[in-house]
Amino acid sequence: MKKEYDFSRGRRGAVFPAQPGKTRITIRLDDDVLAWFRERINAAGGGSYQAAINAALREYMTTTHEPLEHTLRRVVREELRPYKRKG
Repeated sequence: MKKEYDFSRGRRGAVFPAQPGKTRITIRLDDDVLAWFRERINAAGGGSYQAAINAALREYMTTTHEPLEHTLRRVVREELRPYKRKG
């Protein structure tokens, strides 16, 4: 290794803009979670583990949450159940 390097003729590499609708972030995931996604992609023959994580989050986002009105009605029913008159 040299003591000094000359970067006077250095050039910056290409900077690729993000795709529309995508945002670059830094996120910390547990090692086992990341390993699971990578193993899944490798078993499927390759691809992007980041795309798989995005797909999993999107599926959760679209299937898990019920509309606010349904949530409120369910909570009110659960809270009122002990006070319901018998007969």
